[in-house]
Amino acid sequence: MISYAPFYKTLLDKGVTEYHLIFKQGISANTINRMKHGKAISTKTLDTLCFILDCRVEDVLEYRPD
Repeated sequence: MISYAPFYKTLLDKGVTEYHLIFKQGISANTINRMKHGKAISTKTLDTLCFILDCRVEDVLEYRPD
């Protein structure tokens, strides 16, 4: 199972809000909603988030075996 828990820790550590991602960086509110509910996002979106947050993939998501 994919978890986006690291994403929220990274946001907190970097002082970035969801509001900033949506309204200042152009990330879709639907994307944030999908992440909150543990649904899939595209690798392009993952790449964009890593670029915006200046972080690694593992700072956005992690795999947790069931």
